[in-house]
Amino acid sequence: MIRHIVLFKFKETANGKTKAENLQEAKARMLALKDEIPELTRLEVYFGAQAQAASNYDYILVSDFDTLEQMEAYQKHPAHVAFGQFVKELREPDGRACIDYEL
Repeated sequence: MIRHIVLFKFKETANGKTKAENLQEAKARMLALKDEIPELTRLEVYFGAQAQAASNYDYILVSDFDTLEQMEAYQKHPAHVAFGQFVKELREPDGRACIDYEL
């Protein structure tokens, strides 16, 4: 099994919305992918604590896949690509970190 963890640091405002509004929309859009992309075995989205350090990331995505091939199919899926383009507008230019590992 492969675990895929992605962290984003969001801008204070983007697309005319606050960070809090954009975090909620990004979460809703990501969770909707569970119904669109069958390769996703598990999908969870969390936000950083309100009192966290300003240097911390704001958004964490934890997803699991049975195989590396399933994760690659997910990453290429048009719905995931569209999400990536959407969130790119909301996050800081260097506000993405990712790790994939085997369970």
